[in-house]
Amino acid sequence: MERRFSRRKQEMLAECEVGPELLRDIQPRLGEFLAPFSVCLCVEAQRVHALEFCQGLLSKVERKNVESIAYQHDQDRRNLQHFIGTAEWNHQPMLDELCRQVGSELGQPDGVLVIDPSAFPKQGKKSVGVARQWCGRLGKVDNCQVGVYLAYVSRQEHALCDFRLFLPKVWTRDRRRCRAAGVPQTVRHRTRHALAL
Repeated sequence: MERRFSRRKQEMLAECEVGPELLRDIQPRLGEFLAPFSVCLCVEAQRVHALEFCQGLLSKVERKNVESIAYQHDQDRRNLQHFIGTAEWNHQPMLDELCRQVGSELGQPDGVLVIDPSAFPKQGKKSVGVARQWCGRLGKVDNCQVGVYLAYVSRQEHALCDFRLFLPKVWTRDRRRCRAAGVPQTVRHRTRHALAL
């Protein structure tokens, strides 16, 4: 069993390697990729910020945060922070476009949906959903955020299609904390299973 796991791990790691040819001419290709998603944003400034943020995530900037990415584009960080953190825009049309693309590119009669909650360690108390809860990556209860992810899997390939951020009861019971973090008043605690459905 151990040898088989080790061999599969090496195969998976080999699939994760990115050769330089994949990154050649990435900026124009990124613009083409983002085009159908950008039309979902109503304001031109938001479309520009979306492109700049994605460019920053794919750049050589050491820290992939909003501040570093804004400075890379020689602009004040507040505009990009507002776009990423507090600006109101509807993300559902983007998810609909993603699902449309996944269905047309990967759709198979025997394809399946896979639901997976995944936690990521996070310190502090102000990031939405951070609480002491089970973190599979750490293998213990610790401060983390939990996302519930939906993937489509076919024989051809697999892709993430949707997500929900899990809000523990400790968050939804504290309306002042939710308001300070920008959580809409209509959001209530839902179990991971309910989020998945």
